[in-house]
Amino acid sequence: MREKILEVLKKEETSFEFGKLIDLLDIHDDKSFKEVISSLNELENDGLVYRTKREKFMYFPYCHLKQGKLDVNKKGFGFVTTDNGDIYIDEKNINGAIHGDIVNVELLTDEFNPKPEGKIVKIVKRELNNLVGEVIIKNNKGYVILDDEKIKLTIEIPKNRCKTLVDGYKVLVKLDKPLNKNNKYKGEIIKVIGHKNDPGMDIKVEAYKHGIEVEFNDDVIKELDTIPTEVLKEDLEGRRDLRSEMIFTIDGDDTKDIDDAISIKLKENGNYELGVHIADVTHYVKMESELNRSALDRGTSSYLADTVIPMLPHRLSNGICSLNPNEDRLTMSCVMEIDKKGEIVDYDIFESVIHSRKQMTYNNVNKILEENIIPEGYEEFVDTLKLMKECSDIVRKNKIKRGYIDFGQNEIKVIQDKDGKAIDIKPRTRGVGENLIEDFMICANETVATHVFYMDLPFIYRVHEEPDEEKISDFLRYMGILGYTLGGDRKKFTPKRIQEILTFLEDKKEYKILSRMLLRCMKKAFYSKDNIGHFGLASKCYTHFTSPIRRYPDLTVHRRLKEILHGKIDNRTNSYWSQELVYIAEHSSEKERASVECERDVDDMKIAEYMMDHIGEQYKGMISSITNFGMFVELENLIEGLVPFRNMNDDHYNYDETLKILKGERTGKIYKLGDEVDIEVEAASKEAKTIDFKLVKEKVLKKC
Repeated sequence: MREKILEVLKKEETSFEFGKLIDLLDIHDDKSFKEVISSLNELENDGLVYRTKREKFMYFPYCHLKQGKLDVNKKGFGFVTTDNGDIYIDEKNINGAIHGDIVNVELLTDEFNPKPEGKIVKIVKRELNNLVGEVIIKNNKGYVILDDEKIKLTIEIPKNRCKTLVDGYKVLVKLDKPLNKNNKYKGEIIKVIGHKNDPGMDIKVEAYKHGIEVEFNDDVIKELDTIPTEVLKEDLEGRRDLRSEMIFTIDGDDTKDIDDAISIKLKENGNYELGVHIADVTHYVKMESELNRSALDRGTSSYLADTVIPMLPHRLSNGICSLNPNEDRLTMSCVMEIDKKGEIVDYDIFESVIHSRKQMTYNNVNKILEENIIPEGYEEFVDTLKLMKECSDIVRKNKIKRGYIDFGQNEIKVIQDKDGKAIDIKPRTRGVGENLIEDFMICANETVATHVFYMDLPFIYRVHEEPDEEKISDFLRYMGILGYTLGGDRKKFTPKRIQEILTFLEDKKEYKILSRMLLRCMKKAFYSKDNIGHFGLASKCYTHFTSPIRRYPDLTVHRRLKEILHGKIDNRTNSYWSQELVYIAEHSSEKERASVECERDVDDMKIAEYMMDHIGEQYKGMISSITNFGMFVELENLIEGLVPFRNMNDDHYNYDETLKILKGERTGKIYKLGDEVDIEVEAASKEAKTIDFKLVKEKVLKKC
């Protein structure tokens, strides 16, 4: 009925009286009549239908109101984000709404105003999940003060729970019922996370805020006792034995959960035989198990600073499932024949057992391949590593030829002490070894995806849509303002075209800033049952096969491959996966987004914590972003802070959004992206995850 009502309302941009709507829906019986009333109420509550003061109904996008999500500033005002941009909401016009609410807004200015303003007329939906706060006991009453200062709520704890709680506990709380109209709620404690002064509590709290479960339940832990700690003889049945092959792993220095191992040979015809061997996690994590249910719920492992919150318990992720050196391990192998042009001309996918010869690190592999320095214990592997680099170079050249986009963005690495305090921030560098593994994993992922795609079977793909044409056009216009004009088609944006833009900019002084701006024009990759290709990789067919220890979609890919290998591709199985994959793809994409957001928040928190010990120190930096409230400056170690207008007191500066510059009214002084400036650290707040800089004139600069 909901769909029928919407179909009628969408036909005309007008409102309908209830009787007219009944006629158009051709309703004649009482049961259908009641269903219409119920559906209209639901649609109104969901924000899809607008009811006028005269009790007429219309499709919401046709009405004078706007709908969006409220983002409240600490000062009390906010913005409602809609499909057509942000609407400013003064504190007096928030009308009881709180941060995160879906609201209806009535415009107080013309919607085409550069800075539209409105007032909230209705709270459509309030979904307050993952609320984390600190317990305060006052006058024998308990309260939770939420960590998110934007959410203006008073949460009272029932008296019977106060006896088990103490001041300073960090808790996960669920809103029960409102106690009054002033956003005072009764709250239910879902979980006591720990005391705020416990080591590592800050990262745990951030995880719970993003819906990331830190601990495993008792059923999962109990199930671990049924899983062997070593490969059993009966596990080898039907597997190809690769234990005599030279197979090894390459990972970061601190990696404990090793998903992938590699091997290579030179064939008689001059082609490379590249083997990518991935941990066979599905052998131990069965479909109907508690382990699988937990893994699906989590969706992914989260890497927060130097803390790992795993998708699977450590006894699996670091134990029997990890491809540890000098241990037999069950794997899924994808062995590919690659010619001298970097094309995969043949392949084989099969279940296997391996015995990794060595756990190599990127640092040591890079010493061999970049500096020709051979660390102790690597002597017998040097020729194989050089052959791998030779193959990787050819594969990468072929990828770039087809349009593979490399934005070359560096990441930060947080160093913490034993108590979990940030003591250093360093750029995370990528070398030949990192690129080599990336190249080989992409080969395997594409091979597996293509193999199943042409069988026309239900499958899960990693997809990346084309960028928004308008965003790229705006970026090219800004390039023109800077004096950089690139020829060619300004409307057709293929991976090759984006690659050309980056190549054109790579020798410009603003390259780092501009490449980041261009990256922001790209859409986010996600999981889907439908293969639409991967724009960023310039790949027609791509999936995630290579990390089943830390990504649930990879587990799903392995399950499908095993069914195909064992001939279980009947109609019943295909029908099941056609439905199940829709949920797995959507849920995994959602959990991945939550994990990425949490990782960024933790990094921001830890960077601010580190800079709290450097207040008053001066550094050289580059203007990385300009806004209507100040400018962001990035230091050499990638730490970024804000220079607010209050700290630019030599003049009154105006923000030019088109030119993305700040211009002084009196002096005419201009600040633009890419300019080098000298700053002093004025303030830093771990709780707010912010760093404030101020410009300095006398240089007493210190390197990061």
